[in-house]
Amino acid sequence: MKNSRQRAEAHRQAGLKAMQAKRWPAAIAEFERGAALSPRDALLRLNLARAHMQCGALDSAIAEGRETLQLDPASPVACRLVGECLLQQNRAQEAAAVFDQFPADAPRDHDWFNAYGNALFQAQRLQDAVGIFFQALALKIDAPLVHYRLGLCFKDLGMTRESTECFRTAVSLDAGAVRALALSLLVHESRQTCDWSQVEEDTAQLLKALDQGDDQTGQKLSPFALLAVDATPEQQRRIGALRLRGLTPGLKPMPPAGPRRPGRIRVGYLSCDFHQHATSVLMAELLERRNTERFEVTLYSHSPDDGSEIGKRVRAACDHFVDVTHCSNAEVARRMRADDIDIAIDLKGHTRGSRFELLAYKPARVQAAFLGYPATTGADFIDYMIGDPVVLPLAQAGQYSERLAQLPNSYQPNDRHRALPPAPTRAQAGLPDDAVVYCCFNQTYKISPHMLDLWARILHGASNAVLWMLAWNPHAQANLERELAARGIGKERVFWAPKLSLAKHIARLRVADMFLDTWPCNAHTTASEALWAGVPVLTVPGATFASRVAASLVTACGLPDLAAADEDSYVHLAVALAQEPATLQGLKQHLDSQRMSLPLFDSDQYARDYEALLQRMFDREQAGLPPDHLLAGGG
Repeated sequence: MKNSRQRAEAHRQAGLKAMQAKRWPAAIAEFERGAALSPRDALLRLNLARAHMQCGALDSAIAEGRETLQLDPASPVACRLVGECLLQQNRAQEAAAVFDQFPADAPRDHDWFNAYGNALFQAQRLQDAVGIFFQALALKIDAPLVHYRLGLCFKDLGMTRESTECFRTAVSLDAGAVRALALSLLVHESRQTCDWSQVEEDTAQLLKALDQGDDQTGQKLSPFALLAVDATPEQQRRIGALRLRGLTPGLKPMPPAGPRRPGRIRVGYLSCDFHQHATSVLMAELLERRNTERFEVTLYSHSPDDGSEIGKRVRAACDHFVDVTHCSNAEVARRMRADDIDIAIDLKGHTRGSRFELLAYKPARVQAAFLGYPATTGADFIDYMIGDPVVLPLAQAGQYSERLAQLPNSYQPNDRHRALPPAPTRAQAGLPDDAVVYCCFNQTYKISPHMLDLWARILHGASNAVLWMLAWNPHAQANLERELAARGIGKERVFWAPKLSLAKHIARLRVADMFLDTWPCNAHTTASEALWAGVPVLTVPGATFASRVAASLVTACGLPDLAAADEDSYVHLAVALAQEPATLQGLKQHLDSQRMSLPLFDSDQYARDYEALLQRMFDREQAGLPPDHLLAGGG
């Protein structure tokens, strides 16, 4: 017996040396030999689990970690390891349950509480997570990562002001990666509450961290945070590339695909938005109208199944639905390659829940970005960005890491089956009958002090007009009323619309006279909803994709003059239309009477144009040619 223990200890020491040298397979072999000699040695099992985790063998790591907990139920390290591995497999509920079951009298340190809180957050048990994070802070009050994660909880709970304070604390406590993570969200959440007291300083810090920080800092910054601030196209491209570098360290692409199997062009969509989400709302009819004789479509989904009608429509419209929620990125890529996907299309980009970095494995012959993220991804493994001549003009091609793939009309698909209920009366919507109603139902993070300056100029020039906005959160509402008052606009000219279901929202939209757009991040789905409801959208196109979307939409509705040349023209046109009710009514009548024939809402023509573009991508690849710009005019 003594000899077995000695031999097991020798294997343990050899395994530890292999781990120090990062020779993980050798470490696994040594720990396995030791565990065979001493099967009830919890520390050996734990080391074996660690080595499996480092090799990416998560199932084996979880199994050995659970064995460790059987032998030593009070091991906080084993508990954390199992929880972390389960989170890496997107099994957040199971991860939280591992912590839930930890013995009540077992020792708990700061790191254990931090990990437990993260598991609860990932499982969306937000109230529970808040309590656990406070326990972590009781042990270490100056832990920036805990303050950051607590901010994430408050953000998802809709407690925007509290989340902002947490992110600001994290920024003040850290000089590295956590600061970068928190700084991005600090800027975004401050804008959600329209708390502009430090927004210029915070935004300047964010852009400075991008421009002057090291690559490691840049890899933690959020590309999404740059969409609504005055960032240059070059900064958007740089932050995307840096973020991907942080997400794909050491990742090696698969060997090129061999000769394709005969059959239809195989298209695979990757997203977590195949449920009640704007992406599915926009894409449902496109998928339903596709040419099933030419295209075979697979959804690679890591979406929640919310049982919604739109989710059911999207799934029913496709040939295959593959749930990859609990698959690793490498496993998803291998599945795509096994399915012999010709064109992989990512619908997320740098947005929450995205896993598009798995396309760095290059599982498909052609890879494209579409719809979900209105900027370049910065990815060298994405061949094409799908857009149109307005959002993606050839003159701006240098802003993009991808080749431009232009549809002839707006890039945005739409669903002609979306609701169009009768409009309520102005009184039922809480609005005056005798006023011109300007509205903006964008989320508040898109509204800036400068936009409010322009809207105040419009309201001062059009004394018969009122402004109707979305009551996104009470803090934003109070701050916007105060800011407008400072610009000479009283509360009696500002009206608030509560959040409603999509159908009820479109119904009330119909009573508005004009939608005032924002930039540098326009209304996107919100703008097409307004146009569908017969409400013209006034915008100013800028230098970035996100700032040109509304111009694309109004152009595809036959109203290109509503894309004003500059800010002064925007103000002048809004004021003039308020004085010309017949002209304003004519714009609304155009949208109402021509709705089904406008290019923006002609789903049949859109599907033909879209599939012709995919065919061009496919034909070029099959001819052995590299990706190149595919312009709407055939260039």
